[in-house]
Amino acid sequence: MIESPQSFIVSTECSKAAEQHGFRRRLGETDGWAAFQSTTAQGTIWLAAEGPAGPWFLALDHGGVITEAGLAADPLQGPGLSRFRFGTMRELYLILPRIYRLAASLPDAPLRTFQAKVQGLPRTTETERLVVQRIGQDIFRTSLLEYWNGQCPLTGITDTALVRASHIIPWKDCASDAERLDIHNGLLLSALWDAAFDRGLVTFDDEGRPQFSPALSETARAELRWDVPIQLTDKHREKLAWHRAHHFLN
Repeated sequence: MIESPQSFIVSTECSKAAEQHGFRRRLGETDGWAAFQSTTAQGTIWLAAEGPAGPWFLALDHGGVITEAGLAADPLQGPGLSRFRFGTMRELYLILPRIYRLAASLPDAPLRTFQAKVQGLPRTTETERLVVQRIGQDIFRTSLLEYWNGQCPLTGITDTALVRASHIIPWKDCASDAERLDIHNGLLLSALWDAAFDRGLVTFDDEGRPQFSPALSETARAELRWDVPIQLTDKHREKLAWHRAHHFLN
């Protein structure tokens, strides 16, 4: 039976699990189910538990995510379209990154947020266009911070001041605002990697491994340290093919 209302421990654990996996907006609690949303992922998730020791429950309201996740539904009554049971918090933590990535690859909340914020703003002068661009870039950065859980996937750096929202296809070369705000048209990179990527001195292959330009000095290359390849979606790979063809200095 679901603990309702949630105890301090259950409430804290639910919030932590959601926030660490991209669902940072807590909407409240109903009948023991705490609801969460993200600015970059579609839909709502709900988290609940029978008690501090579990089991833990996840509810989803997006049919596409439910289908792709391939989880066995639990007959427990509750919010959303389907509910799922996890014996331990660790099991829940293992599935939440996939749930977030599936939800984030569905329609684009960043674009809708951008359109709402710039509605009616003039774009006649260069100054006016720069204001609109800055709004879009701020939304894009917030979206990438959520998508990559605030961490440069190459280095593991999480210091907000040291990571950059790197467009794969630069803002000026995008065909539309939808492409500019597409989270798959960006990588969250540490400042040094961002500078090299932005200037075409590095790019990435389809497996997320760095490729270095001959124009990059050996000293600089030695400083571009990385731990593991970037985990890419097919949409990232499409954008990176453009980057290799048009922006990378071969």
